[in-house]
Amino acid sequence: MIKNYIKAARLRTLPLSVSGIIVGSLLAKSNGEFDWIIFTLAILTTIGFQVLSNFANDYGDGVKGTDDNREGEERMVASGAITPKQMKKAMIVTAIITLIVALSLIYLAFGKDNFGYSILFFWLGIASIGAAIKYTVGKLAYGYSGYGDFFVFVFFGLLSVAGSYFLFTKQINFYIFLPAFSIGMLSTAVLNLNNMRDRKNDEKVGKNTIVVKIGGEFAKYYHYYLVGASLLFALGYTTINYTKPIQFLFLIAYIPLLKHLLFVYKNRDEAQLDGQLKIVALSTFLFGILFGIGQVV
Repeated sequence: MIKNYIKAARLRTLPLSVSGIIVGSLLAKSNGEFDWIIFTLAILTTIGFQVLSNFANDYGDGVKGTDDNREGEERMVASGAITPKQMKKAMIVTAIITLIVALSLIYLAFGKDNFGYSILFFWLGIASIGAAIKYTVGKLAYGYSGYGDFFVFVFFGLLSVAGSYFLFTKQINFYIFLPAFSIGMLSTAVLNLNNMRDRKNDEKVGKNTIVVKIGGEFAKYYHYYLVGASLLFALGYTTINYTKPIQFLFLIAYIPLLKHLLFVYKNRDEAQLDGQLKIVALSTFLFGILFGIGQVV
């Protein structure tokens, strides 16, 4: 039974989820602000939100019948390996544990001296839990209306990078949003790739993702834009804040991404895109590490 929950947690998505935390934290370190305990709790909180989102996605698509004929990894609720009731309990337990970790993070980062910030981040945590669940759960699930890309961009990119930076520095600046845009767009590219793979099935079951709305061919152009724009924003930040060549170390992460874009361009069988998900997700993780290292070394 435990192995079924591990499968439902989709461990391969976890490196992607922490990429923004790594970037925001290392940018804070480059400004002389860093704490390993805060960093660890931020990583654990983000992983908790991601696992909750994956459980909710498995549950929501499973009870709606969306996953009955899907491509790629087997889903636990749809396959019957985990019942909807069991998955609901797993979601509740995960949400509670994650909220406790998040509250510990908020208290350690802000304490009693910054009560207003504590309240703000508490509500951001509640919003993150809500966003994780409402992606596919309920009649108004935003993943079924084409808003999944927007929420991934905001929570994986803007909130993850800028939020983690603020935990350390207690301040924000405009330039921090440039790498936040990069992470957000690469994360959205992973979702877009997933939706391109599932386009035909999603169309049949009424899951109106952006890919379903604009069609497979235009979804490719959208994909090129997401990856290309992420590079431009990263280059923009690095150029503005340039002090040493190692800051361009992140360009290494775009080598597999360029190969990936060529694969997408040539692809005519959307089911074959499944193997590309890991490439984009791990490339985003690599980007986060290399971009951060380039700022602190």
